[in-house]
Formats: sequence, C-alpha cells, structure tokens
Amino acid sequence: MTENLVNMFIGLFGGLVHMPFGKELIIFVISLMPILELRGGLIAAALLNANPITSLIVALIGNMLPIPFILWCITPLFKKLKKFRQFDKWIEKLEKRALKKKDKIEKAEFWGLLLFVGIPLPGTGAWTGCLIAALLDMDKKKSLLAAILGVVLASIIMMIVSFGILGGILN
Repeated sequence: MTENLVNMFIGLFGGLVHMPFGKELIIFVISLMPILELRGGLIAAALLNANPITSLIVALIGNMLPIPFILWCITPLFKKLKKFRQFDKWIEKLEKRALKKKDKIEKAEFWGLLLFVGIPLPGTGAWTGCLIAALLDMDKKKSLLAAILGVVLASIIMMIVSFGILGGILN
C-alpha cells in the first residue's frame, strides 16, 4: 500500500523532478504526511534515484517536523474541534483508532513509543505514536525524545530496505 501511495504522489508531483531541489521537495512532502512518513519518503527517494544521504536528511527533517506540534498541540486542537458538529465524530473516530494501539506504548512508555515509531510497520510511525502519547498525556519531553529516536531507528531500517534491497531490485 505504501509503495502505491508513493507512486501516486510521485505522479502528482512528477513535474517537480526536473526543478532544482525538486526530488528533495517531493521526498520532504511525502515524509511530512501521516501514513507515508519517512518510510514513504525514502521509498520515493529510491524510486527517484535521489542521493541517499541527502534523501535521508530531507526525510528525517520532514518526518520529525510535525512531532512537537502533535505532542503539544493536538489535544487542545481536538478539544476545540469537538465543539463543532462537523468535526466531532471524525475526531472521536481518529482518537479511537489511535487508542486501539495504546497497549503497545502504554506499558513501556518511552521504549514502547520508541519501538512503535521506529519499527516501520503499517499503522505505526511518528504521527500515530505521538497522537497516542498526547492522548495518554505522557511526558512531552520524554515522548519527544522517544519519537525522534524512533524516527532515526526507522530511517536506518528504511535506508537498508529502500536503497539496499529495493535499490538492488530497481537497478
């Protein structure tokens, strides 16, 4: 699924490839997005034949940028949005979906969050991990560190997969 979404976004933003820093912009935008995050950014980098080191840096920045906003701002934002009928059910559904995965983080807190973010599986990552941490009212500074270290762990795994295995298949 991730690869299909990445291909769709590469198709949408494909015109940027020939611009200066166009590949990097595509990688950055994909890495910012929930669901795709760093995994998608590095898969896009491999598909675009982008420089691996530059791609890694861009994907890390793109995936880490939303972390503090999610940890510190998502709960107050959700409270305000729940006051509006249009958003209430959507917010509750999002919270329920995230909290279904809370047992993976809640018991081990720091290490649970680090591994949840760091092991690149569907439904895990910085967005969901930080949303769960915020909803559980976990310590923000510890959660920030755990999420950042998790993104770094995910980047190591995805560099091996995207530029190692996937790169070998594509080249």
